[in-house]
Amino acid sequence: MSGELFPRERADPAPGAVLLPDWLSAAEQRELVDTCRAWARPPAGMRTTVLPTGGVMSVRTVCLGWHWYPYGYARTVVDGDGEPVKPFPDELRTLARRALADAYGEGLGDVAGAPGYEPDVALVNHYPHGARMGLHRDREERIDAPVVSLSLGDTALFRLGNTETRTRPWTDLELRSGDLLVFGGPSRFAYHGVVRTLPGTADPALGLVGRLNITVRQSGLD
Repeated sequence: MSGELFPRERADPAPGAVLLPDWLSAAEQRELVDTCRAWARPPAGMRTTVLPTGGVMSVRTVCLGWHWYPYGYARTVVDGDGEPVKPFPDELRTLARRALADAYGEGLGDVAGAPGYEPDVALVNHYPHGARMGLHRDREERIDAPVVSLSLGDTALFRLGNTETRTRPWTDLELRSGDLLVFGGPSRFAYHGVVRTLPGTADPALGLVGRLNITVRQSGLD
Protein backbone atom coordinates (compact mmCIF):
# COMPACT_ATOMS: atom_id res chain seq x y z
CA MET A 1 0.00 0.00 0.00
CA SER A 2 1.40 3.42 -0.92
CA GLY A 3 2.25 5.97 1.72
CA GLU A 4 3.52 3.48 4.31
CA LEU A 5 6.53 4.40 6.40
CA PHE A 6 8.15 0.99 6.01
CA PRO A 7 7.83 -1.36 3.04
CA ARG A 8 6.13 -4.68 3.64
CA GLU A 9 8.57 -7.55 3.60
CA ARG A 10 8.53 -11.24 2.83
CA ALA A 11 7.22 -13.46 5.62
CA ASP A 12 7.65 -17.17 6.32
CA PRO A 13 4.79 -17.81 8.77
CA ALA A 14 5.24 -21.61 8.83
CA PRO A 15 7.55 -24.22 7.29
CA GLY A 16 6.76 -24.30 3.57
CA ALA A 17 4.51 -21.23 3.74
CA VAL A 18 5.69 -17.97 2.14
CA LEU A 19 4.01 -14.57 1.87
CA LEU A 20 5.33 -12.17 -0.77
CA PRO A 21 3.59 -8.78 -0.41
CA ASP A 22 2.76 -6.74 -3.53
CA TRP A 23 3.91 -9.57 -5.80
CA LEU A 24 1.51 -8.59 -8.57
CA SER A 25 1.94 -5.18 -10.15
CA ALA A 26 -1.03 -2.82 -10.40
CA ALA A 27 -1.30 -3.57 -14.12
CA GLU A 28 -1.25 -7.33 -13.49
CA GLN A 29 -3.97 -6.96 -10.88
CA ARG A 30 -6.24 -5.02 -13.24
CA GLU A 31 -5.69 -7.57 -16.00
CA LEU A 32 -6.49 -10.47 -13.67
CA VAL A 33 -9.69 -8.81 -12.45
CA ASP A 34 -10.85 -8.39 -16.06
CA THR A 35 -9.94 -12.01 -16.80
CA CYS A 36 -11.83 -13.23 -13.73
CA ARG A 37 -14.94 -11.46 -15.00
CA ALA A 38 -14.68 -13.43 -18.25
CA TRP A 39 -14.22 -16.71 -16.36
CA ALA A 40 -17.23 -15.92 -14.17
CA ARG A 41 -19.68 -15.71 -17.07
CA PRO A 42 -21.92 -18.70 -17.87
CA PRO A 43 -21.87 -21.41 -18.99
CA ALA A 44 -19.95 -23.07 -16.12
CA GLY A 45 -19.81 -19.65 -14.52
CA MET A 46 -19.58 -18.44 -10.95
CA ARG A 47 -21.98 -20.17 -8.58
CA THR A 48 -22.83 -20.46 -4.90
CA THR A 49 -21.79 -23.72 -3.23
CA VAL A 50 -24.17 -25.66 -1.00
CA LEU A 51 -22.49 -27.92 1.55
CA PRO A 52 -23.70 -31.47 2.32
CA THR A 53 -24.97 -30.15 5.66
CA GLY A 54 -27.27 -27.77 3.82
CA GLY A 55 -25.19 -24.72 4.65
CA VAL A 56 -24.48 -22.20 1.91
CA MET A 57 -20.98 -20.79 1.49
CA SER A 58 -20.82 -16.99 1.60
CA VAL A 59 -18.29 -16.86 -1.24
CA ARG A 60 -19.14 -17.47 -4.89
CA THR A 61 -16.82 -19.66 -6.96
CA VAL A 62 -15.88 -20.44 -10.53
CA CYS A 63 -13.53 -23.34 -11.28
CA LEU A 64 -11.02 -23.86 -14.08
CA GLY A 65 -9.54 -27.16 -15.28
CA TRP A 66 -11.47 -29.27 -12.78
CA HIS A 67 -14.71 -28.39 -11.04
CA TRP A 68 -14.49 -28.54 -7.25
CA TYR A 69 -17.60 -29.49 -5.30
CA PRO A 70 -17.97 -30.71 -1.69
CA TYR A 71 -15.89 -32.81 -1.59
CA GLY A 72 -14.30 -33.84 -4.86
CA TYR A 73 -13.55 -32.90 -8.45
CA ALA A 74 -15.49 -33.40 -11.67
CA ARG A 75 -15.19 -32.38 -15.31
CA THR A 76 -18.64 -30.81 -15.30
CA VAL A 77 -20.39 -28.41 -12.94
CA VAL A 78 -22.22 -31.21 -11.16
CA ASP A 79 -23.75 -28.89 -8.55
CA GLY A 80 -24.62 -26.15 -11.02
CA ASP A 81 -25.60 -25.94 -14.69
CA GLY A 82 -23.98 -29.28 -15.56
CA GLU A 83 -21.80 -27.73 -18.26
CA PRO A 84 -18.16 -28.75 -18.88
CA VAL A 85 -15.74 -26.86 -16.69
CA LYS A 86 -13.73 -24.10 -18.33
CA PRO A 87 -10.18 -25.12 -19.34
CA PHE A 88 -7.21 -24.33 -17.12
CA PRO A 89 -5.43 -21.33 -18.71
CA ASP A 90 -1.79 -21.47 -19.76
CA GLU A 91 -1.26 -17.99 -18.32
CA LEU A 92 -2.19 -19.24 -14.85
CA ARG A 93 0.19 -22.17 -15.21
CA THR A 94 3.03 -19.79 -16.08
CA LEU A 95 2.11 -17.42 -13.26
CA ALA A 96 1.93 -20.22 -10.68
CA ARG A 97 5.33 -21.58 -11.68
CA ARG A 98 6.83 -18.11 -11.37
CA ALA A 99 5.20 -17.82 -7.96
CA LEU A 100 6.90 -20.98 -6.71
CA ALA A 101 10.26 -19.88 -8.09
CA ASP A 102 10.00 -16.49 -6.37
CA ALA A 103 8.72 -17.95 -3.11
CA TYR A 104 11.17 -20.82 -2.68
CA GLY A 105 14.19 -19.68 -4.67
CA GLU A 106 17.12 -22.06 -4.33
CA GLY A 107 15.06 -24.19 -1.94
CA LEU A 108 12.54 -25.08 -4.63
CA GLY A 109 13.97 -28.56 -5.03
CA ASP A 110 13.43 -29.30 -1.35
CA VAL A 111 9.65 -28.74 -1.43
CA ALA A 112 7.48 -31.73 -2.33
CA GLY A 113 5.84 -31.32 -5.72
CA ALA A 114 7.50 -27.98 -6.47
CA PRO A 115 10.02 -29.19 -9.09
CA GLY A 116 8.13 -29.91 -12.29
CA TYR A 117 5.00 -28.23 -10.92
CA GLU A 118 2.03 -28.98 -13.22
CA PRO A 119 -0.99 -27.05 -11.90
CA ASP A 120 -4.24 -28.03 -13.59
CA VAL A 121 -7.01 -26.58 -11.42
CA ALA A 122 -7.92 -23.14 -10.13
CA LEU A 123 -10.69 -21.92 -7.84
CA VAL A 124 -11.64 -18.26 -8.17
CA ASN A 125 -13.53 -17.16 -5.06
CA HIS A 126 -15.37 -13.86 -4.81
CA TYR A 127 -15.84 -12.51 -1.29
CA PRO A 128 -18.62 -9.90 -1.18
CA HIS A 129 -18.73 -7.66 1.87
CA GLY A 130 -19.28 -9.80 4.97
CA ALA A 131 -18.14 -13.07 3.42
CA ARG A 132 -15.70 -15.39 5.15
CA MET A 133 -14.23 -18.87 4.80
CA GLY A 134 -14.16 -21.33 7.68
CA LEU A 135 -11.02 -23.24 8.55
CA HIS A 136 -10.55 -26.17 6.19
CA ARG A 137 -7.87 -28.21 4.45
CA ASP A 138 -7.40 -28.55 0.68
CA ARG A 139 -7.27 -32.34 0.60
CA GLU A 140 -9.26 -33.41 -2.46
CA GLU A 141 -6.04 -33.43 -4.49
CA ARG A 142 -4.08 -36.65 -4.94
CA ILE A 143 -0.69 -35.00 -4.77
CA ASP A 144 1.08 -32.84 -2.19
CA ALA A 145 2.26 -30.12 -4.61
CA PRO A 146 2.07 -26.58 -3.19
CA VAL A 147 -0.97 -24.31 -3.34
CA VAL A 148 -0.55 -20.87 -4.92
CA SER A 149 -2.93 -18.15 -3.68
CA LEU A 150 -3.31 -14.68 -5.23
CA SER A 151 -5.31 -11.87 -3.62
CA LEU A 152 -7.14 -9.08 -5.45
CA GLY A 153 -9.31 -6.30 -4.08
CA ASP A 154 -10.21 -5.84 -0.43
CA THR A 155 -7.75 -6.82 2.29
CA ALA A 156 -8.44 -10.10 4.08
CA LEU A 157 -7.49 -11.44 7.49
CA PHE A 158 -6.23 -14.91 6.60
CA ARG A 159 -5.77 -17.56 9.29
CA LEU A 160 -3.07 -20.20 8.71
CA GLY A 161 -3.46 -23.01 11.20
CA ASN A 162 -1.78 -26.34 11.86
CA THR A 163 -2.17 -29.70 10.12
CA GLU A 164 -3.88 -31.55 12.99
CA THR A 165 -6.82 -29.49 14.22
CA ARG A 166 -8.89 -26.37 13.58
CA THR A 167 -7.83 -25.02 16.98
CA ARG A 168 -4.64 -23.20 17.90
CA PRO A 169 -1.82 -22.78 17.11
CA TRP A 170 -2.49 -20.54 14.15
CA THR A 171 -1.05 -17.39 12.57
CA ASP A 172 -3.16 -14.52 11.25
CA LEU A 173 -1.89 -12.81 8.12
CA GLU A 174 -3.07 -9.65 6.39
CA LEU A 175 -3.46 -10.36 2.68
CA ARG A 176 -3.76 -7.28 0.51
CA SER A 177 -4.42 -6.88 -3.18
CA GLY A 178 -1.44 -8.15 -5.17
CA ASP A 179 -0.10 -10.38 -2.39
CA LEU A 180 1.12 -13.90 -3.09
CA LEU A 181 0.78 -16.68 -0.53
CA VAL A 182 2.27 -20.11 -1.20
CA PHE A 183 1.89 -23.05 1.15
CA GLY A 184 3.56 -26.37 0.51
CA GLY A 185 5.85 -28.87 2.19
CA PRO A 186 4.92 -29.30 5.89
CA SER A 187 2.17 -26.65 5.54
CA ARG A 188 0.49 -28.10 2.44
CA PHE A 189 -2.40 -29.65 4.37
CA ALA A 190 -2.67 -27.05 7.12
CA TYR A 191 -6.09 -25.77 8.11
CA HIS A 192 -6.68 -22.27 6.79
CA GLY A 193 -9.48 -19.80 6.19
CA VAL A 194 -10.53 -16.17 5.92
CA VAL A 195 -11.73 -14.64 9.19
CA ARG A 196 -13.02 -11.46 7.56
CA THR A 197 -12.43 -8.96 4.79
CA LEU A 198 -12.06 -5.20 5.20
CA PRO A 199 -14.59 -3.48 2.91
CA GLY A 200 -13.42 -0.46 1.00
CA THR A 201 -9.70 -1.25 1.19
CA ALA A 202 -9.35 -2.11 -2.52
CA ASP A 203 -7.80 0.34 -4.97
CA PRO A 204 -10.76 1.98 -6.76
CA ALA A 205 -8.81 1.62 -10.02
CA LEU A 206 -9.49 -2.13 -9.89
CA GLY A 207 -13.22 -1.53 -10.29
CA LEU A 208 -13.83 -4.42 -7.90
CA VAL A 209 -16.29 -4.62 -5.02
CA GLY A 210 -15.11 -7.13 -2.41
CA ARG A 211 -12.23 -9.54 -2.76
CA LEU A 212 -11.13 -12.08 -5.35
CA ASN A 213 -8.89 -14.99 -4.44
CA ILE A 214 -7.34 -17.17 -7.13
CA THR A 215 -6.14 -20.50 -5.74
CA VAL A 216 -4.04 -22.65 -8.07
CA ARG A 217 -3.41 -26.34 -7.38
CA GLN A 218 -2.13 -29.54 -8.95
CA SER A 219 -4.85 -32.16 -8.67
CA GLY A 220 -2.90 -35.35 -9.39
CA LEU A 221 -5.96 -36.56 -11.31
CA ASP A 222 -5.83 -38.13 -14.76
